[in-house]
Amino acid sequence: MLILVDNYNDENVEHGTVKISDDVVAIIAGVAATEVDGVAGMSGGITGGITEMLGMKNLSKGVKVEVGDKEAAIDLYIIVEYGSKISELGQKIQENVKNTVETMTGLNIVEVNVNIQGVNIPKERKIETEPRVK
Repeated sequence: MLILVDNYNDENVEHGTVKISDDVVAIIAGVAATEVDGVAGMSGGITGGITEMLGMKNLSKGVKVEVGDKEAAIDLYIIVEYGSKISELGQKIQENVKNTVETMTGLNIVEVNVNIQGVNIPKERKIETEPRVK
């Protein structure tokens, strides 16, 4: 998948430059956040809902990034599973996103802000019983 965006992270290397787009950092962060048990999903705006209706999955949904030359800050907007310990979950998300993005991009992550936008409450399953009268 090739993503072309106006804002890039430039890193000079021996044979040229490596450019990492903001969208790539956002996708990595979004996937890393959803890998943590207890995360029901990412919270997106109306555009996220439209892309899902069209059958496209927006991997950067619920993620906002600011990328500089060597550093990045990440804001995540998530929905948690009911029963999760939110403070512990937030710390696990921060650690996984920070480690994953730093490992894959070489950027120094200065902030990972986790914003809980909702709680996913599982729907009750209807238990079908045999009718009393046939």
